[in-house]
Amino acid sequence: MKVENHAAESANKTITGADLLIETLVEAGVDTLFGYPGGAVLPIYDAMYRSDAPFKHILSRHEQGSVHAAEGYARVTGKAGVVLATSGPGATNLITGITDAMMDSLPLVVFTGQVANQVIGTDAFQESDIMGITTPITKYNYQVKKLSDLPRIVKEAFHIATTGRPGPVVVDIPKNISQELSAEKFETEFHLPGYQPTTKPNPLQIVKLAEALGRAKKPLILAGAGVLFSEASAELKEFVEKYELPITNTLLGLGSFPGTNPLFLGMAGMHGTYAANMGIYESDLLINIGARFDDRLTGNLEHFAPNARVAHIDIDPAEIGKNISTDIPVVADAKEALKELLNSEIDMPEHQAWKEKLQQNKKEYPLWYESPSDLLSPQWLLEQVYQISNGEAIVTTDVGQHQMWVAQFYNFDKPNRWVTSGGLGTMGFGFPAAIGAQLGAPDDLVVSVVGDGGFQMTAHELSIIYERNLPVKVVIVNNNALGMVRQWQESFYDKRYSESVFSTNPDFIKLAESYGVRGIKIDREDDVVSTLKDAFAYNGPVVIDCRVAQETCVYPMIAPGKGIHEMIGVKK
Repeated sequence: MKVENHAAESANKTITGADLLIETLVEAGVDTLFGYPGGAVLPIYDAMYRSDAPFKHILSRHEQGSVHAAEGYARVTGKAGVVLATSGPGATNLITGITDAMMDSLPLVVFTGQVANQVIGTDAFQESDIMGITTPITKYNYQVKKLSDLPRIVKEAFHIATTGRPGPVVVDIPKNISQELSAEKFETEFHLPGYQPTTKPNPLQIVKLAEALGRAKKPLILAGAGVLFSEASAELKEFVEKYELPITNTLLGLGSFPGTNPLFLGMAGMHGTYAANMGIYESDLLINIGARFDDRLTGNLEHFAPNARVAHIDIDPAEIGKNISTDIPVVADAKEALKELLNSEIDMPEHQAWKEKLQQNKKEYPLWYESPSDLLSPQWLLEQVYQISNGEAIVTTDVGQHQMWVAQFYNFDKPNRWVTSGGLGTMGFGFPAAIGAQLGAPDDLVVSVVGDGGFQMTAHELSIIYERNLPVKVVIVNNNALGMVRQWQESFYDKRYSESVFSTNPDFIKLAESYGVRGIKIDREDDVVSTLKDAFAYNGPVVIDCRVAQETCVYPMIAPGKGIHEMIGVKK
C-alpha cells in the first residue's frame, strides 16, 4: 500500500523535517523512544514537545543507557528498539551498544543528529563522521541529504532492521534537515533489489537433511538465537520431540527449547555442560539451527564435532561455512525450514543407545558447586532466584561469572525471557537492558542479575526506574572483584590478580536509596529466600546487594586453545 505523509489534513500544511520525522515514527508503530537531547537534535525534541504523538520518550542518563535499554526492549518484544542521540559525543557514546546489537542480531533503528549539511567535513562543533564510524558495525546506515528522502529512509530503516537477520540501522539527520519547512507530500514506497533475504529453504537441501537424519545413529540439535528471532520455538519443540532428538543451546539460544525438557542437555560451549559438549564431540550428525559457530561455542575448531556431518540452517548465508565446514547448507528462516522438515517423512533409525549415553552423562556429570563457609554461594543464590520466580522471570545480565551461572542454573522454559550480551560481552549492559525489557513487558517480573563491576558502569540509570516506578529487581552478585577476570588470572596467570580485585566498592544500598530506590543487603544464606520473596512481591524497583564468596569459579570450563571435549572442573 502507498503511504503518504503529513498532507492528509491539508495540502497547504507546512511542517518541519522534525515534525515529519515524528509523524513517520508514529506511522511505523513506535511506542517507546530511548534518547538524550543535544544541540543537533533540539529541533526533533521541540517537535516531540509540540506533538501529541502516542509514544513515550525515555530519558537515559547516558547514551549508553539508551542503546542498551533499546536492545532489551527489542530482545523481549521482537520489535525494533528506537534510539535518538545528538551529534558528536552523543552519537559516539552509542557505538558500544550498536556493536553489541550487531553481534547479537538485535533490531535497532538509531537516529543520530548531525551538523548542518553545509558544514559537514569542516570539523564543526560536535561533528563526528558517524557514517564512517558505524559502517562496519551496522546492518546499514543512512545520512539524510534531502528532506524529501526522510520518510522513505525511515521506513526502509525499520524494514531492514527487522527482516532477514535482524540488526542495527543508523539514520544520521543533519540539523538543517530537521529545521527545513515543507508542505509537500512525500511518498514512502521503496524497493530494495539488493536486499531480498531468503526465507524459504531450497527443497533439495531439506531432502538432503532429512536423508542424513534418516541415516544418523548419533544425531544432535544445536539451537541458537535464530530460532527465537524467527519465532520458531514451537516448531523446534515439535520436531525434537517427534524424533526424540537430543538438543543443546548456545548461550543466546537459551529458551528456544524448554530447559526442563528431558531431551535438553544444557548449554554448550566454554562453560557448557559435560553432556552437551560431549554430545557435540561424539555426534555423527550435528544440525545447527540459527547459531553462528562462534569461538566460545566451538573451542579449538580441530576438535569440534570431528566425526559429524554438519547441517546448518541460517537466514544469513555469510554464516554458513564461515567457521565450520558445512556438509548440508540450508539458507532459510528457521521457522520455514522446520516446517518443511516436519512435513518430511523421515524414517529415523534406532538411536536408543545414543540417548541413553547422553542421559547417563547428564546424571553422572551434573553441574556442581561448593557452599562456602561464609557469605553466599552465587550458584545457590541464583537457583533460589529461579525457584522463587517460578522460572517465569525475564532475566537480564551483564557479562562474566554471574552471566554463566544464570545460564547454567536458571532453566528457561519459554522464549524471549533471557536478555544478555553474547558476542560483544558488554559490561554495563544488564541493568539498562532490564529497563527496556520492563517497558516492553510491563506485566512481567524482570530480574537484572549483574556483577558489582558492571553495575557501576550504568548505575546512574536508577533514575529511570525511580521516575517511572519500573519494578525491576536488581540482584547484584557482589564478590568485590571483576569475577571472570580474577578467575582467568587464577587459572592462567599464576594467581597474579592484576587490577581485578576492588579495594573499595560503594555502599549499594545507600546508592540505591539516594535515587529513591529501595535497597536491601544479603550476606547470610538464612536471609536469601525470605528477602527475595519480599523483593519480588514488592510493587516497585529494588536493588539487592548479595555478598558472595570471591574465590568461587565457573565450571566446567574449556581453556583457551582446547577442544570442546577437554573440559576442566568436571566432577562426577
